[in-house]
Amino acid sequence: MAGGEALLRLEDLSVGHAAQQPVLSGVDLELRAGEVVVLIGPNGCGKSTLLRTAAGLLPALSGGVQVEGAPLRSMSRRRLSRSLAFLPQAPLVPAGVSVRELVRHGRYAHRGAFARHTAEDVEAVEWALDASDAASLAERRIDELSGGERQRAWLATVLAQRTGIVLLDEPTTHLDLKHQFEVLDVVRRLAREHGIACGVVLHDLMQAAAYGDEVVLVSAGSVVAAGPPDEVLTPEAIAEAFGLDVHVFRDPETGGLACLPRSTAS
Repeated sequence: MAGGEALLRLEDLSVGHAAQQPVLSGVDLELRAGEVVVLIGPNGCGKSTLLRTAAGLLPALSGGVQVEGAPLRSMSRRRLSRSLAFLPQAPLVPAGVSVRELVRHGRYAHRGAFARHTAEDVEAVEWALDASDAASLAERRIDELSGGERQRAWLATVLAQRTGIVLLDEPTTHLDLKHQFEVLDVVRRLAREHGIACGVVLHDLMQAAAYGDEVVLVSAGSVVAAGPPDEVLTPEAIAEAFGLDVHVFRDPETGGLACLPRSTAS
């Protein structure tokens, strides 16, 4: 699918922690409206660090980040929060708070800390609950939910910011397979139906192929390949990134990409 306007640009970006060698260097990447871009690669290769730098939570070591055409470094935290929402791997779960109360926190970027909720806030909260399939959970306590339900509630919270860019760091971690697909279905719908530019860190290659409009494969400090899934998820690229000899093929029923280690593919 052809995406829309580039809402997030990473330009010759190097990321890592101060006084240390970059974990990723020379990254050029665009997130476009209506597209899902999936970052994959071995553990420790810098996927989460890249996402946190793009979200303004870590300073870039070099290069730049453009958010809706503006340099990230020139944006206040509130201004950035109106353009870009970020969901970390393991957000803290506030005890005793209902899902609706949690989702309301997503509106803080649009009003003062002590301001009353406006009609626009109420509309944004209801939209976010519906878009994330969390409306039926609205009155339940967040600490009483299952893992999949809780992740949908957190998705609703970042959606309530009403941003054009949503970055999700391993949103399927610790979820069973059913809930993984439920969360990824929500992410794909956000892009397709609401025109949001979604950047997602995943570990599963086949989920990346199924849900990503573009896949960015990173390893050993750089981007190994980037582009449509069938161009990136090749035996050669997977071998380079993961050191794994695989057979890549198309599922005859779904037409989707699949892969098996060659030791089990024969």
